[in-house]
Amino acid sequence: MTPFKMHRAKNLGEAAGLFKAAEEGRFLAGGQTLIPVLKQRLASPSDLVALSGVAGLAGIKVEPSRITVGAMTRHADVAASADVRRLIPALAELAGGIGDPHVRNRGTMGGSVANNDPAADYPAAVLGLGATVVTDRRRISADDYFQGLFTTALADGEIVTGLEFPVPERAGYVKMPHPASRYCLVAVMVAKGQTGVRVAVTGAGQAGVFRVPSMEAALAKSFSADAIVGLKVPSDNMMTDIHAGADYRAHLIGVLARRAVAKALA
Repeated sequence: MTPFKMHRAKNLGEAAGLFKAAEEGRFLAGGQTLIPVLKQRLASPSDLVALSGVAGLAGIKVEPSRITVGAMTRHADVAASADVRRLIPALAELAGGIGDPHVRNRGTMGGSVANNDPAADYPAAVLGLGATVVTDRRRISADDYFQGLFTTALADGEIVTGLEFPVPERAGYVKMPHPASRYCLVAVMVAKGQTGVRVAVTGAGQAGVFRVPSMEAALAKSFSADAIVGLKVPSDNMMTDIHAGADYRAHLIGVLARRAVAKALA
């Protein structure tokens, strides 16, 4: 780990100012990805701006048709929230299956979404539920937010402040986790709501999280696991690594999507 200056911002304005003044600044949320990256010297920022002291960035707010989760809300708090478990149980289940107890009690939703790891859980929830990413500058729809591996629509210095999730009629999430890291080899979020049916996949695509239009169209006609039996996702754009091949991941998408529909109906 190379030397850096540490700052603890008290508000969003101060955080933005510290970042802008730094030669090469990075925001620090829960640190569950950034700290290991620094230890491996894969990044060498001149300054870290911690967001943990910024008031108003943590917490869960419930409105008639949506739930807003503050960016600094920890995974464990999302999983334990009675409101989330009641209104979007698939989101609570997703959060409860991230990493291990240490990661769940330190990692934050905003940090994960800003990092956009191709094997992370939250991108599937944000895209699958049709959420809106709220920043200190604007609101970004899920379909416009994710733009490739570790790439998002965030501008330099832009801070995620919260995630707005519309409450779906039904939703289900199923993942095949790596046995050690608990990252997704493949995971699928299926949701039926105000904007129709959405199927989002994480852990499989070379470009990160993506939707499956063919499954969405079939489920829009008949929301049942049988409706997508036989539908296949091409393996051309799937990842191949030491954990699983492209063909296997493509096959898993179909299997997990059917399980996710069954879970949503349950």
